[in-house]
Amino acid sequence: MAVDVTTTSVIERPIGVVSQYSGDPANAPEWYRRIESADWQTEPPITLGSRITFRARFMGKRLVYTYEVVEYSPGEQVAMRTSEGPFPINTTYTWRPVGDRVTHMTLRNHGEPTGLARLAAPVLTIAMRRAMRQDLDQLKQLLESR
Repeated sequence: MAVDVTTTSVIERPIGVVSQYSGDPANAPEWYRRIESADWQTEPPITLGSRITFRARFMGKRLVYTYEVVEYSPGEQVAMRTSEGPFPINTTYTWRPVGDRVTHMTLRNHGEPTGLARLAAPVLTIAMRRAMRQDLDQLKQLLESR
């Protein structure tokens, strides 16, 4: 069973501010509650082919995974994927302007769990949806308070 979760938020900040901040992996530990660190495997800044290793905690487990940027359109979209572990995943950030000072951001995670993780797909979906909502709420609060 595939896992495919999409969450959106309207952030009252210009698209350049939102996309630059949220699209920079170095900022991920500040707005993703479960990410502890992000370490560049290639030279920053983010571009097509960039590789970043994240250390996180999710559902009581410590995770280490490396994303590769597979699509990159500055100020519009970043798509990353990892093929490691029992749950290869694709993550996409998309930003759209809503007027001059407001941004609509979409965060999507999708993948096909393998092995025992496949059996947990329904639970993973619920947990991911909750976590992603919390992360976008944190991002919104952080950027709108600046």
